[in-house]
Amino acid sequence: MDYFFREQLGQSVQQRKLDLLTITSPDNLREGAEQKVVFITGRVHPGETPSSFVCQGIIDFLVSQHPIACVLREYLVFKIAPMLNPDGVYLGNYRCSLMGFDLNRHWLDPSPWVHPTLHGVKQLIVQMYNDPKTSLEFYIDIHAHSTMMNGFMYGNIFEDEERFQRQAIFPKLLCQNAEDFSYSSTPFNRDAVKAGTGRRFLGGLLDHTSYCYTLEVSFYSYIISGTTAAVPYTEEACILSPHPALGQPSSSREYPSLTGQELGPQLR
Repeated sequence: MDYFFREQLGQSVQQRKLDLLTITSPDNLREGAEQKVVFITGRVHPGETPSSFVCQGIIDFLVSQHPIACVLREYLVFKIAPMLNPDGVYLGNYRCSLMGFDLNRHWLDPSPWVHPTLHGVKQLIVQMYNDPKTSLEFYIDIHAHSTMMNGFMYGNIFEDEERFQRQAIFPKLLCQNAEDFSYSSTPFNRDAVKAGTGRRFLGGLLDHTSYCYTLEVSFYSYIISGTTAAVPYTEEACILSPHPALGQPSSSREYPSLTGQELGPQLR
């Protein structure tokens, strides 16, 4: 498989590996090649196990031979750090690291000793940001929510109205193509309490061409639009029922694009 690469970006406090996966066409990794990067992180909160299932699904799709996956690999470079808090996962913590820190509140100034995994990922992202041949298109941090149903996102608020409206396009497309994703549950905010999160910090660091989100998936279930019945998420369903995208693509399926009129004003 010449389009999948795994490396060790760093280590946790207890010397566990911080893995970094790169999925892209080898042509995009040639010296001097321009890169459009999608950076995905997961499991910064160790108890949010469903985020690993989502991350696994993304990886499975991107390395598949589905025509859409092949096109994505041709045009984009996917960088995936699937587990930012390996110590917390090993210890069975719900939200914190070995030393009791919520890592998703320390993006502003992570310590190489106290928050080494966060420090390593931030250094790489800043390095890519400063590389004129690299464009960081998306940053998506995957989480799981213990009280909400459906999948949804958190986005940032910007003074630039056009930039603010553009970042609403991706979650709206998700809502159109994933029955368990809810755009109506997707808030955009600049809550001071969230200032140290990856989504907020990188949204302030990167320029107007980059889009930063927190992607949340419910621990429990989702409700199909137009109904009141909850469809539970189960491990068995995830393992036994691969996503339809990994099978043969339907020639009749259309992936809609959104016009400015369809997007409409986004309430703040």
